[in-house]
Amino acid sequence: MTNSGSVVEACELRRRYEGYEAVRGVSFRVERGELFALLGTNGAGKTSTLELVEGLGRPSGGTVRVLGHDPYTQRARVRPRVGVMLQEGGFPPDLTVAETAALWGGTLTKPRPVAEALTLAGLDHRAGVRVKQLSGGERRRLDLALAILGRPDVLFLDEPTTGLDPESRRDAWRLVRDLLREGVTVLLTTHYLEEAQELADRLAILHRGQIMAAGTLHEVIAAYPARIRFTLPGNVFPGDVPALPDSRPPERDGPRLTVHTRAPQRALTVLLCWAAERGVALGDLDARPASLEEAFLAIAAAGGAR
Repeated sequence: MTNSGSVVEACELRRRYEGYEAVRGVSFRVERGELFALLGTNGAGKTSTLELVEGLGRPSGGTVRVLGHDPYTQRARVRPRVGVMLQEGGFPPDLTVAETAALWGGTLTKPRPVAEALTLAGLDHRAGVRVKQLSGGERRRLDLALAILGRPDVLFLDEPTTGLDPESRRDAWRLVRDLLREGVTVLLTTHYLEEAQELADRLAILHRGQIMAAGTLHEVIAAYPARIRFTLPGNVFPGDVPALPDSRPPERDGPRLTVHTRAPQRALTVLLCWAAERGVALGDLDARPASLEEAFLAIAAAGGAR
């Protein structure tokens, strides 16, 4: 990869642990000011990939560049410009929130004021509380505050909203969006598909150490069929419904039918014309494209069947 606009570039990355290959030829790039999400089931290789990009480990194969540098061998050139939010921070439990942030800020070149970082992360009201007294969700907010403390150009977020309540999760999303508008580049791993849908400019779905699908949300879900659902009235039988273009046979749940099709507009046109000609009222009619969840589950199921 030689795309000069890319802030993060991974090419054929591999990582082995005592004979087990957790990352198997992963390639992607992240452009300046965009958010790229890595999705996958437990053990898919998300965190192992992120650790290589963060410079926390040496690849067993392939290359990675962050801001044009190798994050492992040229760590001193990369580290001042990145923020990292690990799955667990491991902070001294007896320090207060403010003391922890001040301690971390002492390792940074041009940190934000501690109060500003805590306010952005929604933790200013807990500044005087000891770390050991924080809830799990509050510790994640402290992790986030420290990750943005150094005003990073690139932000690595590993499962950033795990343990947060819905309101706090939305607050974290707003903060990430604000950072993106400021030009920060973000690489995110998450188990929450809604989070990827809300934030990601592009995403990749990993399974068993390999990228199985990648692109924009639209590009990823376009590979999977749309869904049309409707309920037939009592005097109409499923066998009366005509075959719809580029569609699988309907799935039946009593009078309710579900059709999966790769030509939703043509299929819906045929269905509605048939219903109009026959005077059939289709109850609870619902047509929609495939969802990210459907794509994710299909990839996990296909991979598990191998």
